[in-house]
Amino acid sequence: MRLAIGIDIGGSGIKAAVVNLDRGELHSDRIRISTPDAGNPNEIAEICKSLATALDEEHRLPIGICFPAVVRRGVTVSAANVSDDWINLNAEQLFSKVLGQEIKVLNDADAAGLAEMEFGAGKDQAGLVIMTTLGTGIGSAIFYDQVLVPNSELGHLDIGNVMNIETYASSAALERENLSYQQWAKRLDVFYQHVEKIFSPDLFIIGGGVSKDHAEFLPLLNLETPVVAAMTKNSAGIIGAGLGAIKH
Repeated sequence: MRLAIGIDIGGSGIKAAVVNLDRGELHSDRIRISTPDAGNPNEIAEICKSLATALDEEHRLPIGICFPAVVRRGVTVSAANVSDDWINLNAEQLFSKVLGQEIKVLNDADAAGLAEMEFGAGKDQAGLVIMTTLGTGIGSAIFYDQVLVPNSELGHLDIGNVMNIETYASSAALERENLSYQQWAKRLDVFYQHVEKIFSPDLFIIGGGVSKDHAEFLPLLNLETPVVAAMTKNSAGIIGAGLGAIKH
């Protein structure tokens, strides 16, 4: 049995678990610590160390960490909902030093995509697959013949008169503006039709917490590309981070 620790750092919480990489499921209970308000690198690294130790006292397992940022060769070149101190920081070097072992860091949407392509709706899917995560923002992960093209950040596109489309079409906008699913679906169409025009994908996979209600809005989308709901749900980031520890 292949095991690894996956740690998913978000703006509100840091979640971790041991992942069974043969079955694509959590091998331990998921543990969570609230993300500190400041969200500075050293504080978050220490929290990750405490989570990893709680899950594996002997430090035998590989560890992957996913983070809400563009991650280029281990460097976080952006930061979302955390301290600007992360910008252009060698995060892999910091985590490896604090946790006392080599750590792999990857973008959070890319991690969710890895989980879904390995164990979920994208399993064995050839061609171009785009996974999006609908939440506070819109995360994206692009795969061609199962190979990840990292750091796509499609949620930050400016489309027509809409600047930074995630402020207009994320599930946070759905809740903030008290939209009906019909109203929200029209906004999602603006985003997905634009992405469809650019990439001509073979499949869209839609994840994020709101995907549990996919029957309410997926049938309302007007797209030529097939659209399915993600299967790994709220564990996607943790599972993908664990996969990243051994695959990428």
